[in-house]
Amino acid sequence: MQFLVLGYDGNDEQALARRMQVREQHLAGAEKMYSDKTLLYAAAMLDDQDRMIGSIMVVDFPSKEALEKDWLAKEPYIEGKVWETIEIKPCKVSGFCLK
Repeated sequence: MQFLVLGYDGNDEQALARRMQVREQHLAGAEKMYSDKTLLYAAAMLDDQDRMIGSIMVVDFPSKEALEKDWLAKEPYIEGKVWETIEIKPCKVSGFCLK
């Protein structure tokens, strides 16, 4: 099952510093998820000044529970308190996008 995950960073003065502190760990995990085919697409959300303020990830897990247990429970942006708010929405990626 595919899900759209929106992770919104905190908006305090240290938010970007927290993101940058664990960014390499997050990217390494995302690269592994991509090779495992659980990550289909990802992007950083930007504000009007092109500063990173969150993440958009389209993932494929058997269920929302599996997504939370197998990924989010150990996601560096959660452990590092980067993402303050997370939205998880079921979605369906078109077949031509998966090629």
